[in-house]
Amino acid sequence: MTNARVRLSIIGGGNMGAALLGGLLQSGWNPVDIVVVEVEAAKRSEIHERFGVSVTDAVVACDGAIIAVKPAGVVDVCSQLREVSVNRVLSIAAGISTDAMQKELGTTAVAVRAMPNTPALVGEGASVIAGSSRCTEDDLLWAESLLRAVGIVVRVDENDIDAVTAVAGSGPGYLFLMAEALIDAGIAEGLSPDVATALVRQLLKGTGALFAASSVDASTLREQVTSPGGTTAAGLSVFDDAGLRDIVKKAVHAAALRSREMGS
Repeated sequence: MTNARVRLSIIGGGNMGAALLGGLLQSGWNPVDIVVVEVEAAKRSEIHERFGVSVTDAVVACDGAIIAVKPAGVVDVCSQLREVSVNRVLSIAAGISTDAMQKELGTTAVAVRAMPNTPALVGEGASVIAGSSRCTEDDLLWAESLLRAVGIVVRVDENDIDAVTAVAGSGPGYLFLMAEALIDAGIAEGLSPDVATALVRQLLKGTGALFAASSVDASTLREQVTSPGGTTAAGLSVFDDAGLRDIVKKAVHAAALRSREMGS
């Protein structure tokens, strides 16, 4: 490791940190401009071998930093970054407000809060960002440029991030649960596990692509695939009888409430 100031530091070498690193390198970043900070020796070795970037176990002097650690560690990392005079900080941790980050960073750096989701691992993430009161347009553009390496980016008011977390951040978990249930149901109807799994994988991929490419809303797409008295109508009626929409609302509310609790 060199003691020279680097362009970007990614603090945390877990799945999301590695996904952002891979996306940035694919988008044209030079490996010499990025340093990854990771406390686990095994992960440090893996990251260096996989991506060819410098790795260390301690915060380094940098122009900008991405915080990709667990929420409980964000404030402490901000305090460490303040000591090395970082300029900009982007946190992807759930629940930690820009006010809490900014308090530790002081007046020499700006804090941006983001909520990406796990499809970022394959370059198909959906991220939102919100800046602290100290952020300028250039600061938000900086954050957007980093997250666009792994998907789309939308700006929101910070008050909406808990709801975003509950819908898009936790959303992959909801869809994976539905995938599990569909696979199990297919097996119960006589399909082999391999066939059921292959069909459901493509079902989610194809349906997502159709939704993304369509100019109409989800309700219209649902109606287009639901013939009166047909098989889809029969299945959907069971969901309606079970109160699926209310269940989803309760799940999202529970996730949003937990996000708010983490921030307090």
